[in-house]
Amino acid sequence: MSTITSTKFNFPGQKSVYNGKVREVYNINDELLVMIATDRLSAFDVVMPKGIPYKGQILNQIATKFMELTQDIVPNWLLATPDPNVAVGHLCEPFKVEMVIRGYLAGHAAREYALGKRILCGVALPDGLKENDKFPTPIITPSTKADNGEHDEDISREDILAKGIVSEADYLVLEKYTRALYQRGSEIATERGLILVDTKYEFGKTKEDKIVLIDEIHTPDSSRYFYADGYQERQDKGEGQKQLSKEFVRQWLIANGFQGKEGQQIPEMTDEYINSVSERYIELFENILGEKFVKADISNINKRIEDNVLSFLSKK
Repeated sequence: MSTITSTKFNFPGQKSVYNGKVREVYNINDELLVMIATDRLSAFDVVMPKGIPYKGQILNQIATKFMELTQDIVPNWLLATPDPNVAVGHLCEPFKVEMVIRGYLAGHAAREYALGKRILCGVALPDGLKENDKFPTPIITPSTKADNGEHDEDISREDILAKGIVSEADYLVLEKYTRALYQRGSEIATERGLILVDTKYEFGKTKEDKIVLIDEIHTPDSSRYFYADGYQERQDKGEGQKQLSKEFVRQWLIANGFQGKEGQQIPEMTDEYINSVSERYIELFENILGEKFVKADISNINKRIEDNVLSFLSKK
């Protein structure tokens, strides 16, 4: 099946290209950003060798839908979606932190907690929690925004301010927006029979110095979801939670001896496994948005994207 794992476009007015772990971002005339969601799969800050069919389309369509569903509470960078894999928005200067918010002890937080840590990013955690228990109130645990190939690092609010990574005035806005988005995301998840366990947001500043939400929001790559049905029973029995997120890929990699550490080999992903991951992502899309996933034509995905972006830019 055809996938898009890299792009080599040259759009009119193109100033530069930034290659993220999953997205490729084209700067047009220092005014617009054309963000292309590829089918690359990243886990433990490492990009896997093979792409996942439809993954870019799924991430882009979930993110842009949630931008629409939250624009009344938090401004965002988005202007248009000229292609299923493409979002176009205002050029922004990104903040060098990711705002991670957690409502439950899961994933990285649970792994740290199991090691005996009771302070995460400067936030004190109560004793006596089991993995996947709900926190009394959601906690914000920021991380540094690492360059490609580097690992994001946990950081406290105090360190962010002390190091001047973000000013105090701006950081207060980031915290306020993060809590508002998580609240809205949790309400939407509840309507879908899901629990938004934890998620991360990225923000930037426009040329007018306005703080806006950028990148992705509430996607399975940036968020963890549990099925609400049976959550409490599973907790009471000490069972694992049924979840919708990229965690199933991480667990498969861990089971195959890979956690992104030096000297470890990425295990071989067969076509069968790749297709099963694609099916899981489609399941995620349909559960998270409550609508049917419509597969775009991927017979010549690069040309489709190029034609749609060129058409959009010619009308600007």
